[in-house]
Amino acid sequence: MEKTQILIIEDNDDIRESTAEILELANYKVLQASNGKNGIELAIKHIPELILCDIMMPELDGYGVLHLLSKREDTALIPFIFITAKADRVEIRKGIEMGADDYLTKPFDDIELLNAIETRLRKKERQKKLYSTNLDQITHLFESSKGLDELKKSFDERKIKSYKKKQVIYDEGDAANAVYLILSGSVKTTKMTIDGKELMTGIHGPEEYFGITSLFAGNEYKENAEVLEDCTLCSVPKTVIDELLYKYPDVAEKFIKILAQNVISHEEQLLQLAYFSVRKRMAEVLIRLQAKHPDTNSFDISRENLASMAGMAIETVSRILSDFKDEGLIDRNASKIAILDAVRLQKLKN
Repeated sequence: MEKTQILIIEDNDDIRESTAEILELANYKVLQASNGKNGIELAIKHIPELILCDIMMPELDGYGVLHLLSKREDTALIPFIFITAKADRVEIRKGIEMGADDYLTKPFDDIELLNAIETRLRKKERQKKLYSTNLDQITHLFESSKGLDELKKSFDERKIKSYKKKQVIYDEGDAANAVYLILSGSVKTTKMTIDGKELMTGIHGPEEYFGITSLFAGNEYKENAEVLEDCTLCSVPKTVIDELLYKYPDVAEKFIKILAQNVISHEEQLLQLAYFSVRKRMAEVLIRLQAKHPDTNSFDISRENLASMAGMAIETVSRILSDFKDEGLIDRNASKIAILDAVRLQKLKN
């Protein structure tokens, strides 16, 4: 049986070699790199099952290693664990938002090391199972499509990835190289105004696509995409979509319908921003969010995101939510909102 391969990127020889010795005793195959640049070269050449990486290193630090590997299709989904002497919360959050899977703080013992590795490898195996399960979800979106078999072939393990809350998927202006399908969780898309204010253009949930507009409009993404709730995404390369659209009219028709619905939603949003009072706008936002949580009528969302959706100040959001709670329209506990009277919210006068 072939051994699981792990890459250690660490400039301290003693730490690197002692960690390698522990892993080899645990029956792992170990690759070693003494700096970030060599680490990237080894990762690309060997595609290990997991990477352990120090943060502070010569040539290229750990953040740079993670950033560059996450941009490559063949290395983007390798589980990535930082090993660092720093335990600062800001540093940890920075790494997690960039896509790191875990942190080990030096000095760590054998059990901590092996537990972290085994946990991440088990998660990777679950993602493989998730891939095969979610092909069934993808299938019904393309019922009666002659392009379905071709589409299925484009989905392999590398194109399913888990993202954490607040993680950026792409920024406006990035190369539009894929369309995304949400398998679980949610993603928000936003545009920034000239004065730096954020306007949310959409919230996308399970079985919804985003990034399609950019596919048709040019070579760059036209908006920002950020994780709203921890999610799992499937990315379809632009080249595959282009080929399917060219070959199969029914596939093209489905994407055109999605684009048309996006246009309608954006037009409604513009009308609301132009003509609705702040109370009416907030009521419409809450109704839209409720529609995405029909089973519970409740959802978690920050005041900042509500302000971005409704195009108003955070202070205004707080005041209106307090008024709605006093009027018995909603219940609110921190960022969790429950709709108590959807009918009255819908009929709220402008």
